[in-house]
Amino acid sequence: MNSYSSGRRSRRSRGGGRRRTNYQRFRGQQTAAKTQKKTFWQRVVEFFGNGRDKRKPAAPARNGAQPSRLARKPELVEVTSPRLYVGNLSFDATESDLFELFNGVGHVQNAEVVSYRHNQRSKGFAFVQMQTIEEAKRAVEELHDKEFLGRRLVVSGAKSDQHQAR
Repeated sequence: MNSYSSGRRSRRSRGGGRRRTNYQRFRGQQTAAKTQKKTFWQRVVEFFGNGRDKRKPAAPARNGAQPSRLARKPELVEVTSPRLYVGNLSFDATESDLFELFNGVGHVQNAEVVSYRHNQRSKGFAFVQMQTIEEAKRAVEELHDKEFLGRRLVVSGAKSDQHQAR
């Protein structure tokens, strides 16, 4: 054995010395492309569908923006008490704005915008206490889906008529 041998195969082909013409090479590439075998994992992924639908994927967000979320329909709760939930509220809305808005429908006892404790910024929803249940129902009919300070309000009955302070 030669001391300078790297252990690699020699450049000579072992399949005989027959050279192929350009036509034969091109023809061989075409058939190889047509009958290219899939790997085991490619077949497994194709069989199970990779956990995705066959639908076209959503377009990526442009300019680094967050991808848009699907709009979720707000849960409309039946009015069983004079206490109302007001959602999709503008962050600029104040309790006095709500008091004036709902006072046009009936007598308002209390209006409370829910805000973060550490910076006092509005969370985007509020609770309004009307005088009677009938006034609360009328307020839902008139003010639900009405535009107020640039946003469409969601007005429905509050889930619990007991106020839980935190």
